[in-house]
Amino acid sequence: MTVIGQGPLPKEQAEARKKAIRWEWATIAYTIFTIALVATVVGNSQAMKTAWIEDMLSLIPQISYLIALIFVKKPSSKTFPFGRHRAMSVGHLVAGVALFTVGANLAVESAMGLIRGEKPSIGTVQLFGETIWLGWLMVMVMAVVVIGPLVYGRAKLKLAPVLHNKLLFADADMAKADWHTNAASIVGVLGVGIGLWRLDGAAALFISVGIVLDGVRSTRYAVRDLMDERARTYNDEGAHPLIDEVVSAMRRQTWVRDAGVRMRDQGQVFHVEVFFVPSRRRPPTVDTLEHAARQLAALDWKLQDVVLIPVPKLPDEATTSVTHERE
Repeated sequence: MTVIGQGPLPKEQAEARKKAIRWEWATIAYTIFTIALVATVVGNSQAMKTAWIEDMLSLIPQISYLIALIFVKKPSSKTFPFGRHRAMSVGHLVAGVALFTVGANLAVESAMGLIRGEKPSIGTVQLFGETIWLGWLMVMVMAVVVIGPLVYGRAKLKLAPVLHNKLLFADADMAKADWHTNAASIVGVLGVGIGLWRLDGAAALFISVGIVLDGVRSTRYAVRDLMDERARTYNDEGAHPLIDEVVSAMRRQTWVRDAGVRMRDQGQVFHVEVFFVPSRRRPPTVDTLEHAARQLAALDWKLQDVVLIPVPKLPDEATTSVTHERE
């Protein structure tokens, strides 16, 4: 027996999604502003150029989330029987590949600059009739623009688990750690100012390596989801606890001898195949299976596709206890 459908989001998730959309649009507007602001002071500092490019790259997960949401909202059909939830995983993959590709290129460029011994020069500018070292303006700008990511990064981190959205979590995690980039760029600029010009290239390399690591993580997690790995938590720290909940709920049925599940992440909701060995004394009827499937689907809003499959023996691929595996 099967329970299939893309029902409306519960109130908490519906409100969280509205907030996430508003935060993404606000983030895009803020990021465009910071890109324009940093462009006015970027100068010849390799660290500043790398930080500037990272700001541009940070738009990718934000835009990917909003585009993916258009597909996610569409109902299931014969052409897309599981819905279009995997659009989130695709967006996650696109963001990861873009970050890795550009980050790797920046890392190589920064490393080659250090090897060649390139010495960046930071000149002066006229401001309000005064001659000011451009480095001070760089430091001021980078110290100010970090405030935004610290605010919206934490806000999105609170929404990601509510929506079980890995793309939103990756975006939030990058924003929360954005102060690393700003601190590194400031160190690089001040290094040039005191004559330690290699600090600029080292800071650029540090920033680019951070971009590469973000890209590797996002790509790895997205690929694993698209390859139907067992469902994991929104931050990919481990197998999702819903697996144990479904198994336990199924085993409580009087007509079940044993049960196991195959649960995969569709991008924001789960598809669950529940294998069970029926009791010989009380074999279930169609109505009983229908009721059980709906009970399982009611455990959590993410369980939108639940399939019950009677078997003489549980398949090896079925998970019977995540908790036991951890012990």
